[in-house]
Amino acid sequence: MAASTDLDVHRRPEGFGDRFAFGFVKLLRFVADTFFAKRYGHRAVVLETVAAVPGMVGGVLNHLKSLRRMRDDRGWIKTLLDEAENERMHLMTFVEIARPNWLERIVVLIVQGVFFNGFFVLYLVAPRVAHRIVGYFEEEAVVSYTQYLAEIDAGRHDNVAAPEIAIRYWKLDRGARLRDVVVAVRADEAGHRDVNHRFADELAGATAK
Repeated sequence: MAASTDLDVHRRPEGFGDRFAFGFVKLLRFVADTFFAKRYGHRAVVLETVAAVPGMVGGVLNHLKSLRRMRDDRGWIKTLLDEAENERMHLMTFVEIARPNWLERIVVLIVQGVFFNGFFVLYLVAPRVAHRIVGYFEEEAVVSYTQYLAEIDAGRHDNVAAPEIAIRYWKLDRGARLRDVVVAVRADEAGHRDVNHRFADELAGATAK
């Protein structure tokens, strides 16, 4: 999973749907920056609970659509469910690192509940926009984890030992540190970014036909 990461990838918004997706994600970024500032571990705990929702929603709805239409899904279902599981493992890892407090756990409950229902409805009526939102969300995730790495490299965040769960999941060396984990997570997010932008493009092409 920890493939090379192109940090400069950005999909320019085209049309109302893309602009809505981009603006919505920038709003989320502003809220996250305001609430968490440079507490990147705690930011990751909350945001990864949100990031794990789209893949599950998209996987379930594409599964049902495949059953209704009796057509192959072209690999979308497994890709999206794998994405949801990958994001869940990000969460499990950062819970070990950041140890969220009771306030952050309450925020998780509220944010996840609101986002799940909103994203479910959006995916039903505008799946292309839903995937574009995820693509932009992952662009911001790559930026956030790059900033996290800079803080670690500058010594402003302790480069603690990698949790056992991360060592097993990413098959890291036994002596791996937090920096190694963040590099692996960032590469995952870059992969999700590219997949969701590609899915949005495919849906846009299907609509144009």
